[in-house]
Amino acid sequence: MMDQKIPYDDYQLPVVFLPSYENPPAWIPPQDRVHHPDYNNELSQFLPRTIVLKKPPGAQLGFNIRGGKASQLGIFISKSLFMCCQVVPDSDAHTAGLQEGDQVLSVNDVDFQDIEHSKAVEILKTAREIVMRVRFFPYNYQRQKERTVH
Repeated sequence: MMDQKIPYDDYQLPVVFLPSYENPPAWIPPQDRVHHPDYNNELSQFLPRTIVLKKPPGAQLGFNIRGGKASQLGIFISKSLFMCCQVVPDSDAHTAGLQEGDQVLSVNDVDFQDIEHSKAVEILKTAREIVMRVRFFPYNYQRQKERTVH
């Protein structure tokens, strides 16, 4: 009889059910933590990265941009279909693909942080090879969407 479970409603006092105890992760030397899954908090996703796109004549860019000088928040990738093909990442640690919320910092050494939208579009459409410096900046991208500046 002792091993039978008491129905929850029959407990006399308030009862708190605690999750089972889990051992803490093993100690990892500080120099190894940046690459260790137990210590990686994914902050690396916000670091600037370089993406190289090769665009054949007549081909579409594969992504849309929004923003520009008028918004005072920069140029952002608003839609990206170009997630894999001919994209060269900075390193294995960075994701290669463009994603919604990436701020375009520069294209082919032209600063995109304070550029007119139309000028940015012209540069992106006319270039055959695009060396793009981007950083994931979802906070400012969301602010820009709320302002509905395209």
